Amino acid sequence: MIENKKILILGMAKSGYYVSKLLAGNNEIVITDKKEQDENILKELNDLNIKFIQSDTAEDIIDGSFDLLIKNPGILPFHPCVKKAHELNIEVVNEMEVSYHYLPNNVKIIGITGSNGKTTTTTILYNLLKLHNINVTLGGNIGYPLSQIVNNVKENSVLLLEISDHQLYNIKDFKTDISVLTNICPTHLDYHGTYESYVNTKKKIFNRHSNLDKSFINFKNEDSMNITKDIKSTKIYFNNENNYYNDEGIYIDNELIIKLDDIKIKGTHNYENILVALLVLKEFAFNKEIIKDYLSKFNGVEHRIEIVETNTNIDFYNDSKATNPTSTITALKTMKKPTHLILGGMERYQDFNELNSEMNIVKCIYAIGEVTDRIYEYATLNNLKCVKCYTLFEAIKKIKESVKDNEIVLLSPASASQDQYDKFETRGNEFKKLVAKYFN
Repeated sequence: MIENKKILILGMAKSGYYVSKLLAGNNEIVITDKKEQDENILKELNDLNIKFIQSDTAEDIIDGSFDLLIKNPGILPFHPCVKKAHELNIEVVNEMEVSYHYLPNNVKIIGITGSNGKTTTTTILYNLLKLHNINVTLGGNIGYPLSQIVNNVKENSVLLLEISDHQLYNIKDFKTDISVLTNICPTHLDYHGTYESYVNTKKKIFNRHSNLDKSFINFKNEDSMNITKDIKSTKIYFNNENNYYNDEGIYIDNELIIKLDDIKIKGTHNYENILVALLVLKEFAFNKEIIKDYLSKFNGVEHRIEIVETNTNIDFYNDSKATNPTSTITALKTMKKPTHLILGGMERYQDFNELNSEMNIVKCIYAIGEVTDRIYEYATLNNLKCVKCYTLFEAIKKIKESVKDNEIVLLSPASASQDQYDKFETRGNEFKKLVAKYFN
Protein backbone atom coordinates (compact mmCIF):
# COMPACT_ATOMS: atom_id res chain seq x y z
CA MET A 1 0.00 0.00 0.00
CA ILE A 2 1.06 3.58 -0.63
CA GLU A 3 1.11 6.02 2.27
CA ASN A 4 2.50 9.46 3.03
CA LYS A 5 3.56 10.13 -0.55
CA LYS A 6 3.22 13.14 -2.82
CA ILE A 7 1.72 11.84 -6.05
CA LEU A 8 1.08 13.37 -9.45
CA ILE A 9 -1.57 11.62 -11.56
CA LEU A 10 -1.08 12.37 -15.25
CA GLY A 11 -4.45 12.15 -17.00
CA MET A 12 -7.91 11.97 -15.49
CA ALA A 13 -10.30 9.65 -17.34
CA LYS A 14 -11.62 6.66 -15.40
CA SER A 15 -8.24 5.37 -14.29
CA GLY A 16 -7.02 8.71 -12.90
CA TYR A 17 -10.31 9.38 -11.15
CA TYR A 18 -10.56 6.00 -9.44
CA VAL A 19 -6.91 5.63 -8.49
CA SER A 20 -6.97 9.09 -6.89
CA LYS A 21 -9.92 8.02 -4.74
CA LEU A 22 -8.15 4.78 -3.85
CA LEU A 23 -5.09 6.67 -2.61
CA ALA A 24 -6.93 9.56 -0.95
CA GLY A 25 -6.53 10.17 2.75
CA ASN A 26 -2.95 9.11 3.41
CA ASN A 27 -1.29 10.83 0.46
CA GLU A 28 -0.96 14.27 -1.09
CA ILE A 29 -2.48 13.93 -4.55
CA VAL A 30 -2.46 16.21 -7.58
CA ILE A 31 -4.25 15.30 -10.84
CA THR A 32 -3.53 17.10 -14.11
CA ASP A 33 -5.31 16.86 -17.42
CA LYS A 34 -5.61 18.97 -20.57
CA LYS A 35 -9.40 18.87 -20.54
CA GLU A 36 -11.92 20.62 -18.33
CA GLN A 37 -13.59 18.25 -15.90
CA ASP A 38 -17.13 17.86 -14.64
CA GLU A 39 -17.82 20.21 -11.72
CA ASN A 40 -19.40 17.45 -9.62
CA ILE A 41 -16.30 15.28 -10.01
CA LEU A 42 -14.02 18.17 -9.10
CA LYS A 43 -16.10 18.92 -6.00
CA GLU A 44 -15.94 15.27 -4.97
CA LEU A 45 -12.15 15.20 -5.40
CA ASN A 46 -11.74 18.51 -3.62
CA ASP A 47 -13.69 17.13 -0.65
CA LEU A 48 -11.10 14.34 -0.55
CA ASN A 49 -8.28 16.94 -0.59
CA ILE A 50 -7.30 15.94 -4.12
CA LYS A 51 -6.11 18.89 -6.18
CA PHE A 52 -6.89 19.17 -9.90
CA ILE A 53 -4.83 21.31 -12.28
CA GLN A 54 -5.93 21.79 -15.87
CA SER A 55 -2.77 22.17 -17.93
CA ASP A 56 -1.29 21.48 -21.36
CA THR A 57 2.20 21.41 -19.81
CA ALA A 58 2.15 18.88 -17.01
CA GLU A 59 5.94 18.88 -17.07
CA ASP A 60 5.78 22.33 -15.45
CA ILE A 61 3.91 20.86 -12.47
CA ILE A 62 6.17 17.96 -11.58
CA ASP A 63 9.29 18.67 -9.55
CA GLY A 64 11.56 16.95 -7.07
CA SER A 65 8.98 17.15 -4.29
CA PHE A 66 6.89 14.38 -5.87
CA ASP A 67 7.48 10.74 -4.92
CA LEU A 68 5.46 9.04 -7.64
CA LEU A 69 3.96 9.67 -11.09
CA ILE A 70 0.90 7.63 -12.02
CA LYS A 71 0.46 7.83 -15.79
CA ASN A 72 -2.79 7.20 -17.61
CA PRO A 73 -2.11 4.18 -19.87
CA GLY A 74 -3.20 6.09 -22.98
CA ILE A 75 -0.58 8.82 -22.56
CA LEU A 76 2.54 8.24 -24.63
CA PRO A 77 5.58 6.88 -22.76
CA PHE A 78 7.72 9.74 -24.06
CA HIS A 79 5.40 12.52 -22.84
CA PRO A 80 7.49 15.48 -21.56
CA CYS A 81 6.15 14.98 -18.02
CA VAL A 82 7.24 11.34 -18.06
CA LYS A 83 10.68 12.29 -19.36
CA LYS A 84 11.07 14.86 -16.60
CA ALA A 85 9.99 12.33 -13.97
CA HIS A 86 12.73 9.96 -15.15
CA GLU A 87 15.27 12.79 -14.99
CA LEU A 88 14.20 13.49 -11.40
CA ASN A 89 14.34 9.74 -10.53
CA ILE A 90 10.62 9.72 -9.79
CA GLU A 91 9.06 6.30 -10.29
CA VAL A 92 6.48 6.09 -13.10
CA VAL A 93 3.68 3.51 -12.79
CA ASN A 94 0.03 3.14 -13.82
CA GLU A 95 -3.18 2.55 -11.90
CA MET A 96 -3.10 -1.22 -12.42
CA GLU A 97 0.32 -1.46 -10.79
CA VAL A 98 -0.84 0.67 -7.87
CA SER A 99 -4.15 -1.16 -7.40
CA TYR A 100 -2.44 -4.55 -7.41
CA HIS A 101 -1.02 -3.76 -3.98
CA TYR A 102 -4.53 -3.23 -2.58
CA LEU A 103 -5.88 -6.66 -3.49
CA PRO A 104 -6.85 -9.03 -0.66
CA ASN A 105 -4.99 -12.29 -0.02
CA ASN A 106 -5.24 -15.42 -2.12
CA VAL A 107 -6.84 -13.88 -5.18
CA LYS A 108 -6.18 -15.88 -8.33
CA ILE A 109 -5.50 -13.40 -11.13
CA ILE A 110 -6.12 -14.25 -14.79
CA GLY A 111 -4.61 -11.78 -17.26
CA ILE A 112 -5.54 -11.84 -20.94
CA THR A 113 -3.65 -9.86 -23.56
CA GLY A 114 -2.92 -10.02 -27.28
CA SER A 115 -3.06 -7.89 -30.39
CA ASN A 116 -6.46 -9.32 -31.30
CA GLY A 117 -9.15 -11.39 -29.62
CA LYS A 118 -8.58 -10.43 -26.01
CA THR A 119 -11.99 -8.81 -25.45
CA THR A 120 -13.95 -11.71 -26.94
CA THR A 121 -11.83 -14.26 -25.06
CA THR A 122 -12.23 -12.36 -21.79
CA THR A 123 -15.99 -11.99 -22.25
CA ILE A 124 -16.54 -15.67 -23.01
CA LEU A 125 -14.36 -16.81 -20.11
CA TYR A 126 -16.01 -14.42 -17.65
CA ASN A 127 -19.53 -15.55 -18.50
CA LEU A 128 -18.60 -19.23 -18.41
CA LEU A 129 -16.88 -18.86 -15.03
CA LYS A 130 -20.01 -17.24 -13.64
CA LEU A 131 -22.21 -19.97 -15.11
CA HIS A 132 -19.97 -22.52 -13.36
CA ASN A 133 -20.55 -20.67 -10.05
CA ILE A 134 -16.99 -19.38 -9.78
CA ASN A 135 -16.67 -16.17 -7.72
CA VAL A 136 -15.11 -13.95 -10.38
CA THR A 137 -14.66 -10.17 -10.80
CA LEU A 138 -14.11 -8.64 -14.24
CA GLY A 139 -11.97 -5.59 -14.97
CA GLY A 140 -9.06 -3.99 -16.77
CA ASN A 141 -9.14 -2.83 -20.37
CA ILE A 142 -12.66 -4.18 -20.79
CA GLY A 143 -14.11 -1.12 -19.08
CA TYR A 144 -13.46 -1.27 -15.34
CA PRO A 145 -10.08 0.02 -14.12
CA LEU A 146 -8.63 -2.18 -11.40
CA SER A 147 -8.67 0.81 -9.05
CA GLN A 148 -12.46 0.99 -9.54
CA ILE A 149 -13.16 -2.63 -8.62
CA VAL A 150 -10.32 -3.52 -6.25
CA ASN A 151 -12.44 -3.01 -3.13
CA ASN A 152 -15.06 -5.41 -4.50
CA VAL A 153 -12.61 -8.28 -4.97
CA LYS A 154 -12.99 -10.89 -2.23
CA GLU A 155 -10.33 -13.06 -0.65
CA ASN A 156 -10.00 -16.51 -2.29
CA SER A 157 -11.85 -15.35 -5.43
CA VAL A 158 -10.87 -15.00 -9.09
CA LEU A 159 -9.95 -11.69 -10.72
CA LEU A 160 -10.20 -11.70 -14.53
CA LEU A 161 -8.43 -8.82 -16.29
CA GLU A 162 -8.22 -7.89 -19.93
CA ILE A 163 -4.85 -6.12 -20.15
CA SER A 164 -3.67 -3.92 -23.02
CA ASP A 165 -0.06 -3.23 -23.95
CA HIS A 166 -0.59 0.33 -22.67
CA GLN A 167 -1.44 -1.10 -19.25
CA LEU A 168 1.46 -3.53 -19.30
CA TYR A 169 3.98 -0.82 -20.13
CA ASN A 170 4.41 0.62 -16.62
CA ILE A 171 3.97 -2.43 -14.43
CA LYS A 172 6.65 -3.52 -11.97
CA ASP A 173 5.30 -5.79 -9.20
CA PHE A 174 2.00 -6.69 -10.85
CA LYS A 175 1.70 -10.43 -11.41
CA THR A 176 -0.91 -12.86 -12.67
CA ASP A 177 -1.35 -16.52 -11.76
CA ILE A 178 -2.65 -17.37 -15.22
CA SER A 179 -1.63 -15.43 -18.34
CA VAL A 180 -3.14 -15.70 -21.82
CA LEU A 181 -1.40 -14.36 -24.92
CA THR A 182 -3.90 -14.66 -27.78
CA ASN A 183 -1.46 -13.53 -30.50
CA ILE A 184 0.94 -10.75 -31.46
CA CYS A 185 1.04 -8.69 -34.65
CA PRO A 186 2.33 -5.19 -35.48
CA THR A 187 0.12 -2.49 -33.95
CA HIS A 188 0.38 0.55 -31.64
CA LEU A 189 3.77 1.40 -33.12
CA ASP A 190 3.04 5.10 -32.62
CA TYR A 191 2.93 4.37 -28.89
CA HIS A 192 5.94 2.08 -28.64
CA GLY A 193 8.15 3.44 -31.39
CA THR A 194 9.27 0.00 -32.58
CA TYR A 195 7.70 -3.41 -32.98
CA GLU A 196 10.42 -4.83 -30.72
CA SER A 197 9.31 -2.52 -27.91
CA TYR A 198 5.68 -3.51 -28.44
CA VAL A 199 6.50 -7.23 -28.36
CA ASN A 200 8.62 -6.89 -25.23
CA THR A 201 5.80 -4.98 -23.54
CA LYS A 202 3.34 -7.77 -24.34
CA LYS A 203 5.77 -10.21 -22.76
CA LYS A 204 5.19 -8.49 -19.42
CA ILE A 205 1.95 -10.45 -19.10
CA PHE A 206 4.28 -13.17 -17.77
CA ASN A 207 5.94 -10.78 -15.29
CA ARG A 208 7.44 -12.54 -12.23
CA HIS A 209 6.07 -15.96 -13.23
CA SER A 210 7.41 -19.19 -11.82
CA ASN A 211 6.59 -22.78 -12.73
CA LEU A 212 3.66 -22.56 -10.31
CA ASP A 213 2.00 -20.11 -12.70
CA LYS A 214 0.42 -21.04 -16.02
CA SER A 215 0.64 -19.45 -19.45
CA PHE A 216 -1.61 -20.10 -22.45
CA ILE A 217 0.17 -19.47 -25.76
CA ASN A 218 -0.89 -19.53 -29.40
CA PHE A 219 1.23 -22.27 -31.01
CA LYS A 220 0.56 -20.99 -34.53
CA ASN A 221 1.62 -17.40 -33.80
CA GLU A 222 5.36 -17.20 -34.45
CA ASP A 223 6.04 -14.05 -32.43
CA SER A 224 4.12 -15.41 -29.43
CA MET A 225 6.20 -18.56 -29.56
CA ASN A 226 9.46 -16.64 -29.90
CA ILE A 227 9.01 -14.33 -26.93
CA THR A 228 7.85 -17.10 -24.59
CA LYS A 229 10.81 -19.41 -25.08
CA ASP A 230 12.42 -18.30 -21.82
CA ILE A 231 9.41 -17.59 -19.60
CA LYS A 232 9.31 -19.63 -16.40
CA SER A 233 5.62 -20.46 -16.17
CA THR A 234 4.11 -23.82 -17.06
CA LYS A 235 3.16 -23.49 -20.73
CA ILE A 236 -0.09 -24.71 -22.22
CA TYR A 237 -0.45 -24.36 -25.98
CA PHE A 238 -3.52 -23.91 -28.14
CA ASN A 239 -3.70 -24.26 -31.91
CA ASN A 240 -1.41 -27.26 -31.60
CA GLU A 241 -1.88 -31.02 -32.12
CA ASN A 242 -3.79 -31.45 -28.83
CA ASN A 243 -5.91 -28.31 -28.49
CA TYR A 244 -7.39 -27.12 -31.77
CA TYR A 245 -10.47 -26.54 -33.92
CA ASN A 246 -11.32 -27.98 -37.33
CA ASP A 247 -14.34 -28.04 -39.62
CA GLU A 248 -16.22 -30.23 -37.16
CA GLY A 249 -15.62 -28.65 -33.79
CA ILE A 250 -13.34 -27.53 -30.95
CA TYR A 251 -11.08 -30.10 -29.34
CA ILE A 252 -9.22 -30.08 -26.03
CA ASP A 253 -6.76 -32.89 -25.37
CA ASN A 254 -8.02 -34.34 -28.67
CA GLU A 255 -11.54 -34.65 -27.27
CA LEU A 256 -14.43 -33.01 -29.10
CA ILE A 257 -15.88 -30.42 -26.71
CA ILE A 258 -18.42 -28.67 -28.91
CA LYS A 259 -19.41 -28.86 -32.57
CA LEU A 260 -19.11 -25.71 -34.68
CA ASP A 261 -22.77 -26.11 -35.63
CA ASP A 262 -23.64 -25.58 -31.95
CA ILE A 263 -21.79 -22.24 -31.78
CA LYS A 264 -23.78 -19.14 -32.74
CA ILE A 265 -20.85 -16.84 -33.60
CA LYS A 266 -18.86 -17.88 -36.64
CA GLY A 267 -15.35 -17.32 -37.96
CA THR A 268 -11.97 -18.88 -37.30
CA HIS A 269 -10.98 -16.00 -35.01
CA ASN A 270 -13.98 -16.71 -32.79
CA TYR A 271 -13.26 -20.45 -32.68
CA GLU A 272 -9.71 -19.62 -31.61
CA ASN A 273 -10.97 -17.31 -28.86
CA ILE A 274 -13.42 -19.93 -27.65
CA LEU A 275 -10.70 -22.58 -27.66
CA VAL A 276 -8.35 -20.69 -25.34
CA ALA A 277 -11.23 -19.55 -23.11
CA LEU A 278 -12.25 -23.19 -22.64
CA LEU A 279 -8.67 -24.19 -21.89
CA VAL A 280 -8.49 -21.66 -19.07
CA LEU A 281 -11.97 -22.57 -17.86
CA LYS A 282 -10.78 -26.14 -17.43
CA GLU A 283 -8.47 -24.93 -14.64
CA PHE A 284 -11.58 -24.19 -12.55
CA ALA A 285 -14.61 -26.18 -13.73
CA PHE A 286 -15.91 -27.73 -16.94
CA ASN A 287 -19.47 -28.71 -17.78
CA LYS A 288 -20.06 -29.43 -21.46
CA GLU A 289 -23.79 -28.79 -21.29
CA ILE A 290 -23.30 -25.37 -19.71
CA ILE A 291 -20.70 -24.55 -22.36
CA LYS A 292 -22.92 -25.68 -25.23
CA ASP A 293 -25.94 -23.79 -23.92
CA TYR A 294 -23.95 -20.56 -23.54
CA LEU A 295 -22.15 -20.71 -26.89
CA SER A 296 -25.38 -21.52 -28.72
CA LYS A 297 -26.72 -18.11 -27.60
CA PHE A 298 -23.64 -15.86 -27.43
CA ASN A 299 -23.87 -13.13 -30.09
CA GLY A 300 -20.31 -11.88 -29.85
CA VAL A 301 -18.81 -8.62 -28.64
CA GLU A 302 -20.15 -5.24 -29.71
CA HIS A 303 -18.05 -3.53 -32.41
CA ARG A 304 -16.32 -6.81 -33.34
CA ILE A 305 -17.86 -8.05 -36.62
CA GLU A 306 -21.20 -7.06 -35.09
CA ILE A 307 -24.27 -7.54 -37.27
CA VAL A 308 -26.21 -4.29 -37.71
CA GLU A 309 -29.88 -5.00 -38.27
CA THR A 310 -31.72 -3.20 -41.11
CA ASN A 311 -34.84 -3.66 -43.18
CA THR A 312 -32.83 -4.27 -46.33
CA ASN A 313 -31.27 -7.20 -48.19
CA ILE A 314 -27.82 -5.72 -47.51
CA ASP A 315 -25.64 -7.10 -44.71
CA PHE A 316 -23.99 -4.51 -42.47
CA TYR A 317 -21.13 -5.31 -40.10
CA ASN A 318 -19.68 -3.01 -37.45
CA ASP A 319 -16.07 -4.04 -36.90
CA SER A 320 -14.86 -0.73 -35.47
CA LYS A 321 -12.66 -2.62 -33.01
CA ALA A 322 -10.45 -3.65 -35.93
CA THR A 323 -7.67 -1.15 -35.29
CA ASN A 324 -4.93 -2.99 -37.20
CA PRO A 325 -4.69 -4.87 -40.53
CA THR A 326 -4.64 -8.30 -38.86
CA SER A 327 -8.09 -7.66 -37.37
CA THR A 328 -9.43 -6.53 -40.75
CA ILE A 329 -8.00 -9.66 -42.40
CA THR A 330 -9.96 -11.69 -39.86
CA ALA A 331 -13.15 -9.83 -40.72
CA LEU A 332 -12.66 -10.15 -44.48
CA LYS A 333 -12.14 -13.89 -44.13
CA THR A 334 -15.66 -14.21 -42.72
CA MET A 335 -17.31 -12.28 -45.58
CA LYS A 336 -18.83 -14.48 -48.28
CA LYS A 337 -20.41 -11.89 -50.60
CA PRO A 338 -19.17 -8.79 -52.48
CA THR A 339 -18.05 -6.35 -49.80
CA HIS A 340 -17.95 -2.56 -49.58
CA LEU A 341 -15.10 -1.93 -47.14
CA ILE A 342 -14.78 1.25 -45.05
CA LEU A 343 -11.08 1.51 -44.29
CA GLY A 344 -8.97 4.04 -42.44
CA GLY A 345 -8.58 6.27 -39.42
CA MET A 346 -5.60 7.42 -37.39
CA GLU A 347 -2.14 7.35 -38.95
CA ARG A 348 -0.12 4.65 -37.22
CA TYR A 349 1.97 3.67 -40.24
CA GLN A 350 -0.04 0.48 -40.65
CA ASP A 351 0.81 -1.52 -43.75
CA PHE A 352 -2.36 -1.92 -45.82
CA ASN A 353 -0.53 -4.28 -48.17
CA GLU A 354 -1.08 -6.92 -45.50
CA LEU A 355 -4.71 -6.98 -46.64
CA ASN A 356 -3.90 -8.06 -50.19
CA SER A 357 -4.60 -11.76 -49.77
CA GLU A 358 -8.21 -11.07 -48.74
CA MET A 359 -9.06 -8.16 -51.04
CA ASN A 360 -10.60 -10.34 -53.75
CA ILE A 361 -13.91 -10.14 -51.86
CA VAL A 362 -13.83 -6.32 -51.78
CA LYS A 363 -15.89 -4.56 -54.45
CA CYS A 364 -14.86 -1.05 -53.37
CA ILE A 365 -12.84 0.65 -50.62
CA TYR A 366 -14.18 3.80 -48.96
CA ALA A 367 -11.20 5.56 -47.42
CA ILE A 368 -11.66 7.64 -44.27
CA GLY A 369 -9.57 9.44 -41.67
CA GLU A 370 -6.00 10.70 -41.62
CA VAL A 371 -4.86 7.88 -43.86
CA THR A 372 -7.40 8.55 -46.64
CA ASP A 373 -4.82 9.62 -49.21
CA ARG A 374 -2.45 6.80 -48.33
CA ILE A 375 -5.25 4.22 -48.69
CA TYR A 376 -6.15 5.68 -52.08
CA GLU A 377 -2.53 5.35 -53.17
CA TYR A 378 -2.45 1.75 -51.88
CA ALA A 379 -5.65 0.91 -53.77
CA THR A 380 -4.42 2.53 -56.99
CA LEU A 381 -1.16 0.58 -56.92
CA ASN A 382 -3.09 -2.66 -56.40
CA ASN A 383 -5.81 -1.98 -59.01
CA LEU A 384 -8.52 -1.76 -56.36
CA LYS A 385 -11.50 0.55 -56.68
CA CYS A 386 -11.38 3.24 -54.01
CA VAL A 387 -13.35 6.37 -53.14
CA LYS A 388 -11.90 9.13 -50.98
CA CYS A 389 -14.47 9.92 -48.28
CA TYR A 390 -12.48 11.22 -45.30
CA THR A 391 -15.47 10.77 -42.93
CA LEU A 392 -17.92 7.99 -42.09
CA PHE A 393 -20.80 10.25 -43.07
CA GLU A 394 -19.44 10.68 -46.60
CA ALA A 395 -18.64 6.97 -46.84
CA ILE A 396 -22.21 5.97 -46.03
CA LYS A 397 -23.55 8.51 -48.55
CA LYS A 398 -21.29 7.06 -51.27
CA ILE A 399 -22.18 3.49 -50.34
CA LYS A 400 -25.89 4.36 -50.51
CA GLU A 401 -25.38 5.29 -54.16
CA SER A 402 -23.62 2.08 -55.19
CA VAL A 403 -24.41 -0.88 -52.92
CA LYS A 404 -26.81 -3.56 -54.18
CA ASP A 405 -28.95 -6.24 -52.59
CA ASN A 406 -27.09 -9.33 -51.35
CA GLU A 407 -23.89 -7.36 -50.84
CA ILE A 408 -22.04 -6.50 -47.64
CA VAL A 409 -21.06 -3.19 -46.05
CA LEU A 410 -18.19 -3.68 -43.64
CA LEU A 411 -16.68 -1.08 -41.32
CA SER A 412 -13.33 -2.66 -40.51
CA PRO A 413 -10.89 0.27 -40.52
CA ALA A 414 -7.55 -1.46 -39.78
CA SER A 415 -6.85 1.81 -37.98
CA ALA A 416 -7.31 3.43 -34.59
CA SER A 417 -10.10 5.98 -34.25
CA GLN A 418 -8.49 8.84 -32.36
CA ASP A 419 -8.02 11.07 -35.39
CA GLN A 420 -11.78 11.73 -35.41
CA TYR A 421 -13.24 9.90 -32.39
CA ASP A 422 -12.29 9.53 -28.75
CA LYS A 423 -12.50 5.73 -28.97
CA PHE A 424 -13.44 2.95 -31.39
CA GLU A 425 -16.80 2.48 -29.65
CA THR A 426 -17.83 6.02 -30.62
CA ARG A 427 -16.87 5.32 -34.22
CA GLY A 428 -18.84 2.10 -34.23
CA ASN A 429 -21.90 3.73 -32.69
CA GLU A 430 -21.85 6.48 -35.34
CA PHE A 431 -21.67 3.83 -38.06
CA LYS A 432 -24.74 2.10 -36.63
CA LYS A 433 -26.64 5.39 -36.40
CA LEU A 434 -25.78 6.28 -40.00
CA VAL A 435 -26.80 2.85 -41.23
CA ALA A 436 -30.12 3.14 -39.36
CA LYS A 437 -30.70 6.60 -40.84
CA TYR A 438 -29.91 5.81 -44.47
CA PHE A 439 -30.89 2.13 -44.81
CA ASN A 440 -34.15 1.77 -42.90
